[in-house]
Amino acid sequence: MKVLELLILLTLLVAVGYVVLKLTLAVLKWLAVNAITGLLLIGILNFLGITHIQLNLINFLIIAVGGVVGVFILILLSLI
Repeated sequence: MKVLELLILLTLLVAVGYVVLKLTLAVLKWLAVNAITGLLLIGILNFLGITHIQLNLINFLIIAVGGVVGVFILILLSLI
């Protein structure tokens, strides 16, 4: 009976670990796509001279979490 309980525990631990890993990778993929999209948009806008937003850690985090919406928030904040 002890072996069966241990086997069930290990199976559940593997299942929980798989779900946690899958969710973590999904969130990281979402952040990477948002960051790349936002950085491309900021680069184009800075190159065209429409806005001049510096890329520092705070701005990068806003872009990574917000994506295109984060870029527009930074543009609005730079106009104030």
